[in-house]
Amino acid sequence: MYPWGNERRFHAYGHYCKTHFGGRIQKLPVDAGFSCPNRVNRSQGGCTYCANNAFTPSYLTENNDVATQLENGKRFFEKRYPSNNGYFAYFQAYTNTDAPLEVLRQKYEAALQIPDIKGIIVSTRPDCLPDEVLDYLSELNSRTYLTVELGVESFHNETLVHIHRGHTVECTFNAFEKLHSRNIPVGAHLIFGLPGEKPEQWLSDVKMLNELRPQFVKFHQLQIFKNTAMETEYNDHPERFHPLSADEYVRFLCDYLERMSPEIVIERFSAEVPPRYLAVSQWNLLRHDALVRKIEEELERKDSWQGSMTHNI
Repeated sequence: MYPWGNERRFHAYGHYCKTHFGGRIQKLPVDAGFSCPNRVNRSQGGCTYCANNAFTPSYLTENNDVATQLENGKRFFEKRYPSNNGYFAYFQAYTNTDAPLEVLRQKYEAALQIPDIKGIIVSTRPDCLPDEVLDYLSELNSRTYLTVELGVESFHNETLVHIHRGHTVECTFNAFEKLHSRNIPVGAHLIFGLPGEKPEQWLSDVKMLNELRPQFVKFHQLQIFKNTAMETEYNDHPERFHPLSADEYVRFLCDYLERMSPEIVIERFSAEVPPRYLAVSQWNLLRHDALVRKIEEELERKDSWQGSMTHNI
């Protein structure tokens, strides 16, 4: 048995939910009508890879209010996963703290009124956490389940500038520190494959991930979407990119896991979107469940596990 309390070789989110909630908890994505300051206020048009509609579930329409979206989501997932033990309202689309406090309060509180909603997950940016919002999130955390999910994306400032991300690595560390100081659970979102970066850099970056001390992490391979600035860059300068085959990605992830703190819960290893959104298909490596099986097989082959090499870094 491994440090997280079961026989899987990595700290899986499913095990976390079973331990804390008695079973599977389904996330229900919500589009609360927020935008992103990087798209609206900074004259950059947003991050060069951004295609938010690619991750929008078919049942979700931002014209509907939060309560209607959540009820639609419950009906959608009840058919697919009838054994759910409840739901999280996942404020996913764009930057979900980019609004006046009273607007945020109205949206979040509406979600908590829906039956079977066990808590809230708020996806946002490291540079969109003013003190008044942090204070409200702290109060919210005292009475319901809450996670703040931060788009870290890269640990290299030159990359963040290149992709028009609009924040720095230092800003990311500052945001994590503020959330930790208020005991607000926080997750990190990372993208492997951004232009100019190489696998050996990503492997070295695990040190900084461990320093951030996130409770959760999502890993996504870069996906290049149609009609984005990154599609243009890929077509003009493919040498800046380092796509991995499925087997290479599995081996890389296993090397990364060995160096990652065993306390971090892994929510995802990869991203999945409908193929019609993809400009470049080679990054759509495997369905997530097939990828997980290959990761577990590789860790078993190596007789290794998450955190097995943390003493060496």
